[in-house]
Amino acid sequence: KDPKTIAGLMTEGRYVFPYMPEGIYAEIRDLNNLRLQAAQSLARVKNRLARWFSIYFPEFPSLYSDINAVSAKLVLEQAPLPEDIIALDVDGVNQLWREAKIRAVGKKKAAQIVEAAKRSIGRKESLRAGRIEIKGILEDLEKYSSREDELMELIYEAVSKVPNADKLMAIQGIGIRTVAGFIAEVGDITRFEDAKSLQKLSGMAIVSNDSGKHNGQSSISYRGRKILRWTLVQGAVSVVAKNEEFAAIHEYYTTRPRNQLKKMQSIVAVACKLIRVFYTILTRGVSYDGQKMIKDIVRPSAA
Repeated sequence: KDPKTIAGLMTEGRYVFPYMPEGIYAEIRDLNNLRLQAAQSLARVKNRLARWFSIYFPEFPSLYSDINAVSAKLVLEQAPLPEDIIALDVDGVNQLWREAKIRAVGKKKAAQIVEAAKRSIGRKESLRAGRIEIKGILEDLEKYSSREDELMELIYEAVSKVPNADKLMAIQGIGIRTVAGFIAEVGDITRFEDAKSLQKLSGMAIVSNDSGKHNGQSSISYRGRKILRWTLVQGAVSVVAKNEEFAAIHEYYTTRPRNQLKKMQSIVAVACKLIRVFYTILTRGVSYDGQKMIKDIVRPSAA
């Protein structure tokens, strides 16, 4: 059965050759894949850290808006458990920071940490294992954070060699991660005839769910490159939050009187708009014009 099916597809010409990026595009794809792996590893380490806190020192995260603060890491390295902090007391914790020449915190913060340690409901057994575990977590956190930073530098250097890529990063709300992810998955943009081909590649092409007399609701196909689709959705969320023109488009999609979209549907629509904007900039070398983009939006109510 399988050979017969394959032979039929070959005879009818219903096949395509896989695209293998070359040159700078191959390097960007490989570097971006490595960065995604490092990001996934980093996320797992952060989950391990959150679990460790919930077991041994649940009160500690509430003391810092950013647990990656240098002063927080130093305390966790030298006195991770409530019992260790209580033994150091306020002066001991403050001395740790003074010896490391950290000036952003002082005795007031040290007193808060010691007080949290005294009232902690964290686990009191197997403390030696707890110290060993947090040491390994902090080492992994530093390792994967450094790896991601190093890869981002290499990615930025590689992306800067792609024609007009700098014009994409000039769009407010679009950063190097979105641009690199887009180029890594798309490759050489000139191999596409139009933006619709890119939309199909991303799995965001609109397909109908009709069968016989049944008229189902249309949706995106999801048949495409998953990482490209994820990158575009993340980019859409970012521009809606940070870019005035895209925020206005999102508001229009979700509030218009006819064919009003739900928030996630609007984000997908904005992501498709990003595809068209990226395609135009990369192929024509023009700069981003937010006002022109807004004027190009078709408004059914005004038709």
